[in-house]
Amino acid sequence: MAKKKTPQVDNLQELESALTKTEQFIEDNQKIITYVIGAIILVVAGYLGFNKFFLQPKEDEAKSQMFMAVNYFERDSFNLAINGDGNYLGFLDIIDDYGITKAANRANYYTGISYLHLGQYEEALDYLNDFKTKDMLLAPVTEGAKGDAYLELGETDNALKQYKKAIALSGNELTAPIYMMKAAQLLESMDELEDALAMYEDIKEKYPESTEGTNVDRYIARVKIKLN
Repeated sequence: MAKKKTPQVDNLQELESALTKTEQFIEDNQKIITYVIGAIILVVAGYLGFNKFFLQPKEDEAKSQMFMAVNYFERDSFNLAINGDGNYLGFLDIIDDYGITKAANRANYYTGISYLHLGQYEEALDYLNDFKTKDMLLAPVTEGAKGDAYLELGETDNALKQYKKAIALSGNELTAPIYMMKAAQLLESMDELEDALAMYEDIKEKYPESTEGTNVDRYIARVKIKLN
């Protein structure tokens, strides 16, 4: 009576068969595989070279050129920050000349905030919408600034939407109560009193030590009077 093959023998045979097929595939497609590997190496080398010899120097140059614009921004000289002073570039120049850099992306933020301070709300929205960030502080501030611009334009629904985005992105005590207060006050002005009250009470519960939290009781009392 013949012995049955053990599972271990079957597995070894299957493995040998698979290896043989793989070897045959490699042999049959050796040229194509070589071309593919070569192409991958060229792409990787090109990417690394682009970053090292073009993008990084461009980034460093953009940061250096933007220094004075940031200085003007911090001194509230927003026109000079945006347009430059004739000797140093403004944020618009940085965006135009260094568009692919992180510095140019940050310049979109500075430009948007500058236009917001200058009362040019449509322009502020244009540049703030072009700014991309995952920074835990800048992300909510950007959305909140858009809310401020929409509010000034009389677009209350859009303003509220942006404040809610800012709240959702705020995982900290610095920005969350600020935009919760803005949203609550806007809701109150829109006569959405129950939603406003809920937001005020959230501030009191979650951020009692914040500036907004220490002053929120009078807003809560005011809305409760309106509801009665």
